[in-house]
Amino acid sequence: MKRIDGREGGGQLVRLAVALAAIEGVPVRIDNVRGGRDEPGLRAQHVAALQTVGTLTDADSEGVEVGSETVVFRPGPILGGDVEIEVGTAGSIPLVFDTVLPLAMATETPFTVRATGGTDVKWSPPIGYHRFVKFPFLQRFGLAAEIGVERRGFYPRGGGLATLKVSPSDVAPINCQERGELKGVTIHSIATADLQEAEVSKRQVNGARDALESEIDVPISTRSESVQSHSTGTVVLVVAKYEHSLAGFDALGEPGWPAEDVGKAAAQELRRFHHATGAVDRHLADQLLPFLARAGGGITTPTLTDHVRSSRALLETFGYEVDVQTDSERTRISTGST
Repeated sequence: MKRIDGREGGGQLVRLAVALAAIEGVPVRIDNVRGGRDEPGLRAQHVAALQTVGTLTDADSEGVEVGSETVVFRPGPILGGDVEIEVGTAGSIPLVFDTVLPLAMATETPFTVRATGGTDVKWSPPIGYHRFVKFPFLQRFGLAAEIGVERRGFYPRGGGLATLKVSPSDVAPINCQERGELKGVTIHSIATADLQEAEVSKRQVNGARDALESEIDVPISTRSESVQSHSTGTVVLVVAKYEHSLAGFDALGEPGWPAEDVGKAAAQELRRFHHATGAVDRHLADQLLPFLARAGGGITTPTLTDHVRSSRALLETFGYEVDVQTDSERTRISTGST
């Protein structure tokens, strides 16, 4: 049984440990879950993620409940099939999907996860980041998975509904160390219907576009949408399409924060990335680690995050060698043959 000290990371460490256990078919024990956080133990979205993997693998588990600081997870073979899960209020659906997605590299049977909760919430990538950045990037290397969004869920009530469909995937080595030329930018802006009269979605687009046009000389396309949701909310996602890569930068609207400034904030993140030299943004670098470990390859990113540091140590516990080299311009992360 693999033994993990949960004080070395947060919820991502727990979710990645369970995903790796399922892929490798080995049991894992995690002590001091989120022990370095102000409120240690599992939160609702972690429980939902672990329950989903547990259902897909017919796992024998202990401690999978809110507040638990010790988890034991003994997976069986990946069964496939259909799973429905309630993350709870505005718990993050994307983080549940993040946990499950690496199983695509080990399953022999397709599976579907239908989840209710938050689609666009703090401390999590918005669902659009998965749809327009992470999934298209990984599909280039052989991932067979897609996401459908039926209803958006914002804080505090959540109520969003999304479906993840996964098929067995032979993922090729992920080599993306140079991003190439910037080919275009797309601004995705969403606001709930109660904000339509104030044109919040369009104003977010305007703020992002104004911040980009003076510095980036490529076509900028826009998608502005009004949606129904249980809670008021807005989100903007700015996606950069490079010759060899994709990158995404988002911002969530908040009361008192002008819509134009919400869009501008996401655009400024893209500007900073564009003036750096990494091939993938820091969030994608974090999320690619299990795929790099399993498939091999190498990527570059502008900065080394705490998530990469803690995940690297976890991957090495499972027998994967992860090489991280950082210089003044970027960080290179590689595994296996590059």
